[in-house]
Order: sequence, then structure tokens, then C-alpha cells
Amino acid sequence: MAPGLRRARPLLAVPRFPGGTTRGCAAEPAGVRWRWHRPAASLPRQGPAIAAASGPQAAAASPGTAARGGGCRSAARAGRREMPKLRGEAFWRETLRSAHYVVAPMVDQSELAWRLLSRRHGAQLCYTPMLHAQVFLRDANYRRENLYGEACPEDRPLIVQFCANDPEVFVQAALLAQDYCDAIDLNLGCPQMIAKRGHYGAFLQEEWDLLQRMILLANEKLSVPITCKIRVFPEIDKTVKYAQMLEKAGCQLLTVHGRTKEQKGPLAGVASWEHIQAVRKAVSIPVFANGNIQCLSDVEECIRKTGVHGVMSAEGNLHNPALFEGRNPLVWEMAEEYLEIVQKYPCPLSYVRAHLFKLWHHTLQVYQQLREELAKVKTLEGIVDVNRELKLRCQEEIANQKEGEKPKEGLPFFHWICQPYIRPGPKERCKENGASGTEKGVRGKRALEEEEDGNAELLSKNKQKKKLRNPNKSFDPSLKPKYAKCDQCGNPKGNKCVFNMCRGCCKKRAFKETADCPGHGLLFKTKYEKSLSWQSSQRVIQTPEISRRGAVDVGETAALEEAGDSAV
Repeated sequence: MAPGLRRARPLLAVPRFPGGTTRGCAAEPAGVRWRWHRPAASLPRQGPAIAAASGPQAAAASPGTAARGGGCRSAARAGRREMPKLRGEAFWRETLRSAHYVVAPMVDQSELAWRLLSRRHGAQLCYTPMLHAQVFLRDANYRRENLYGEACPEDRPLIVQFCANDPEVFVQAALLAQDYCDAIDLNLGCPQMIAKRGHYGAFLQEEWDLLQRMILLANEKLSVPITCKIRVFPEIDKTVKYAQMLEKAGCQLLTVHGRTKEQKGPLAGVASWEHIQAVRKAVSIPVFANGNIQCLSDVEECIRKTGVHGVMSAEGNLHNPALFEGRNPLVWEMAEEYLEIVQKYPCPLSYVRAHLFKLWHHTLQVYQQLREELAKVKTLEGIVDVNRELKLRCQEEIANQKEGEKPKEGLPFFHWICQPYIRPGPKERCKENGASGTEKGVRGKRALEEEEDGNAELLSKNKQKKKLRNPNKSFDPSLKPKYAKCDQCGNPKGNKCVFNMCRGCCKKRAFKETADCPGHGLLFKTKYEKSLSWQSSQRVIQTPEISRRGAVDVGETAALEEAGDSAV
């Protein structure tokens, strides 16, 4: 008999599994059942929450829980809530396993398949892509596609990142995610225009009262720690006070990106490790550094100079998933391994294509035709074929390589080797697009996209492609058709709308007033009148039936009375 097992009573209900086994047991002899047994002294004390959530009764009492794993998972969740929540250094050391090498949260780029590839090659902690708290809260499909459907035992430790600007919404979304991760991260570092429009990310860094309320509530309600990822202010003192405020509110780990929210795209520049070092000295919670990480030596130098607990990489990891191993492998090796993982853990094709554009970045500058094919391909098999063709061309180039030949374009390695991509600054980008190199004539990407005339040399690459497809296309805003705006929101209104609104606003008003708008195909009044007409017709049909039944009942009563009199 295996140690820790004893014979159970014949009538004891023990979960049975295919092949005649029970949980934790080997092959079972016929007619004998086993169950795990520990002496009473070794059993942990169960609080009310654990006792109530354990056993098959919990699965029966909570269908939603049973669908996601039944009473066992419910008991595990309840047990974790009973345990004290780890904080600060203890959280980093025990839950995150003293992680030094971290893969950053990247929108549509740090999905499960990429996280697993990075973990195979040295990453010790990964973040999910940034999730929108409001959408996560209301949309079950969004939850399944971005977290629930990606649950994987190899993908831990894991931190889920949310963007939010409302304490209640943020906490409610985090409560739905906390059972699938080791911590919840609040994104305070996204500098993109979509974050500005949605009022989240780095555009909340001036609203300290709001951030305090969000973190205080999350720290109180969640069973996992709350962490934050921030960008710095130009002033080191203000950055330090900002970090101390977040720590005081309940943040248990802080990731500091050493750039301001204005430093992005061609204007990214160099991240300030001085800011990160000052924050590390001023707070007592663990700190991760982000910025200027292109290879393993950068990681080691950053830890040495700033004293941080770990280093996070985003673009460096995308161009070389083996960065934390200190290797520069062949590009097709990483691409083939990633594609194998995607076949096991599928993700949208746009994610896969974007990853291959990053991995093959330098090679695709040489083979422009294959770049176009990769952009147009519509299936995973097609992407595999393009990757195979790129591999064959590189191998052929290697075979024809002359002895002593050096990499071109100033690259440290040949283009078929994984290596960092240094984003060009405004001056270099300006020269690439044929503009003047003087300081006054510097043109960034955004300036190029806002050019009014049709000169292809002053258009962005995207607009140049559109011009090739349609030579008559003009980007002059004065030639664009003018649309009448909705009275409520400013979007284009419907030409035949009776309320002079866009469809969304029209639908709300028509529903509220029970009105029709034929222009938008909204017939609330007509449908309501039809329903009233149908109900009245049903009443008319039922009334004669009731009258007829009443007459029959009266006739039967009279006949019975007459029969009784005759009998007497």
C-alpha cells in the first residue's frame, strides 16, 4: 500500500477517474477504493470559508464555479483568501520567485504564446497585455479571449495589467481576474494617443487623489497584491514623491519606465536611470526598471547602477526573445519555435504577423517582396510558408558569403541574427524621408502624416502605399466631403434621421420616447403598437371562449338539478 493511503469504506463516495483510478492513486485493484489520508494532527485548520467551499456541495451550490473547475478550485480560492496576503519584499521573493528578468506588458504582443517562448529563453516573470477594465468587466468574450482561455500552468508567475480611471470599475474587473494571476497591475505608463482619449495610463499621473483611491480600494478588496507601472516626471523630486504616494496607498511593487510621457516614438530618446535610482532609494517596496534594455549586459548594468530588483524589457524582447539568456540566435529558430507554440495555443493572426515583422525586421529590409507577402498573407499556414522562404534565402546567402565579409548597414550582426533595433530619432527619420536635416526642418512621423499636399516625398509610408493603389487619391482635407454633425456627440448624423442625430444617439432617444426613425431603421413605436394590437386581439379571442364555457357549465348544472328532482 502506498504511504499516506488507507482503505476506505465500500460505500464512501470517492471521485473515480477513467482507467479505474482515483485522485492521487495508481492503478486500482478491482473492488478496492483508496483515498488520500493524513493524520488529523497534520491537517490545516479549516475556517468557515474553506469548509463551506469544499466538497461536491460547493459545486452544486455554485454552477458558475463548477463550470470553471468545481468545488476543488472554489476551495482553493477560499483557502487563498484565508491566507495572509504577502507584501513588498516577501511578495517579490516568494510569489514572484525573486524574478530579475521580466517581459513587459505589450498591447497585442505579450499574449500567451509569446510569454511561453520568452519563459523558455530566460524570462522569469511575464505580464499580460494591457486589458481595458471597463470592457473586461462587461464582456465575457473579452475575458475568455484575453485571460480565462489562456490559463496555463507553465505561465506563472503572471501579473495581469489593467488600464482604468474609475476605482469601482478597476476593482470589480480585478476581482474577476485575481484567481488567474499572482498580482494585478495598474497601468500608469501608457503614453499613446488612445490613452489620452480614454483618460488612462500616463495621463493620470497628475491626478494623485484618484490614484490613491484606486489603489487603496484595490489593496483592501483584492486577495492578490496591487502593483503599478509608471513613467517619470522631468523632475526627479516630483517622481520620488509620486512613487512614495503610490507606496503609501498600498502599491506592493513599482515598475519605473525612465521616460516621460512625451518621450515616445521618434522622440523616445534615452531613459533616465537616475530617476529610477532615486525612486529605488526612496521606497521600501521592490522596484523594476524599464528602458534602455537591448541585451543582457544592459540588464546587468542597470541592476548595478540603479539597485533595482529586476529589469523589464519590451522592444528588446520582441526583437530577441533570448535576450535574458545572453544569446543572439538565428532568427528562423525563434520564429519556428514561436509558430509551433501558436499552433498549440492559437492567437489572432495579427499578433503573429506583428511578431514576425519584429523578429525579421532587418532581413525584411533586404527582401522587400517577402515583406509584402507577409503583410498580405491571411492564414497561419501562409505565414509559415513565408517564414520558410525567408529561412531558405538567408541560408543561401550564408552559403555564398565571402570570408571576412562584415554586416552591412552598420549592424552588429548579420541581418539573419536576432539583434536589437535602434529606433531612429527625428533627425534620422527626417533624412530617410528626404527632408532637411537642420534642426528647424526636423519632421517627425506625425508631421509627415499631416502634410496637406500630394507630394509623395512628404507623405508617410502608409499614405504612399495608398497613393500607389489609387493614384487619384488626394490627402488634402479641404477636398474631403463635409458631413453634418450629430446634435449630441458630433459624429456624422444620418441624412434621413428624424432627430438629426447619429445612429447611436438616435437609438437612445427613439427608445426613450418610443418613437420611430425610418432613416435609421428604428421602429420602436410601430413595434409597440403592434404588440398592443396583438394583445387586444388575444383578449377578444379568449372572451367568447370564456362565455361559451360559462354557458356549458350553467347547462350542466341545470341538468343535474333536474335529474335529482326526478330521482326524489
